[in-house]
Amino acid sequence: MIERLTRQWLRSAFYAHPAVTIVLVTCLLTSPLKAAEKAPELSGLDINRSIEQGVNFLVSHQNKNGSWGNATRTKGLNIYAPVPDAHQAFRTASSALALHGLLECRDKRPATLKAIERGEAWLVETLPNVRNIDPRATYSIWAHAYSLRALASLYRYHDDSIKREEYRRQAAMQIKRLVRHEDVNKGWGYYDFQHVTAKPSGSIMSFTTATALLAMHDVATTMDIELPSTVVKRGVQSIQMQRNPDFSYTYSFSHRWTPRRSINTPAGSLGRSQACNAALRKFGDSEVTDTVIRTWLQRLFDRQGWLDHGRKRPVPHEAPAAVSGYFYFYGHYYASECIDFLPPQEQHKWKQKLSALIISKQEKNGCWWDYPLYDYHDAYGTGFALLSMVRSRRVEE
Repeated sequence: MIERLTRQWLRSAFYAHPAVTIVLVTCLLTSPLKAAEKAPELSGLDINRSIEQGVNFLVSHQNKNGSWGNATRTKGLNIYAPVPDAHQAFRTASSALALHGLLECRDKRPATLKAIERGEAWLVETLPNVRNIDPRATYSIWAHAYSLRALASLYRYHDDSIKREEYRRQAAMQIKRLVRHEDVNKGWGYYDFQHVTAKPSGSIMSFTTATALLAMHDVATTMDIELPSTVVKRGVQSIQMQRNPDFSYTYSFSHRWTPRRSINTPAGSLGRSQACNAALRKFGDSEVTDTVIRTWLQRLFDRQGWLDHGRKRPVPHEAPAAVSGYFYFYGHYYASECIDFLPPQEQHKWKQKLSALIISKQEKNGCWWDYPLYDYHDAYGTGFALLSMVRSRRVEE
């Protein structure tokens, strides 16, 4: 009730005094960082305790078949999800992130090891059947990408040559499916409502392309798999074509014509700039310098309120700058990847800030979530958070 009245007041105030209202909203959206910056430095014990609580949540909320999440907890307005392939993609991507998180936490408790074993078995059995049926929504892109990250982690986790060969085979299959769903105009998206071509020809997203490229890079370096160079080159070019001079990125290819409106503003790009900068840096774009990485990490913290204002909102893009809740942990996960590009002596302070922020968002039951996506959100959110925290813990170690 209070939030609704506040929105109504801000709307009426904007029409009466637009300049004053913009200043007020900016102050409200940037204020959460001030307290975070003054917080005492975290210890390794603080980070480990938070990680353990997250692990406990995933272990206790794993489905009987080894996956995480399901299609329940519907609400009045749900994200567009044609059945059955959308939910197959959501569950596979969420389960892959949860499994990846458990693998990287190095938790040797028997219950955790059993959860990893069950999650691994489910993923390996499921991946050959992950396909896109309805061409209007290719959510399978997320399943292929995050499964690649989980497979790379499994490859590092095991030293069994037979298992490793199976992971290489599965990874090669997922790369082929990413190539199959590459947009005819370079890169990847997940909507093609007209679907007039054999391959997708809808809306190419900068961040979806970055997600796919980073996943392929992970398995390529971990498993020594050769990537299709022309596809990678086109993906890199797609992100570069959606990049603004300040290294914000438009939401999609078609948004290039309005680079400073709504979701395309720097505030709207806070999360995806982390992913796009990371992808371009990984694939050798010399323009993504350490200075660019630092600048956008600092903006992520200084302007944290823009993302936080969208967190947990049930309607996509209803927050200022058209921010959606699911931007939140996605953006912070890729921020942790960006930090690793910086010189080792700089990383500690950034990872301290990131860890403090993520710990502050942890729920009482140990999970993290940012958008009510049926019943998949606490699995993917916790996976993202754990993976970000693990990078911070390794600095302490």
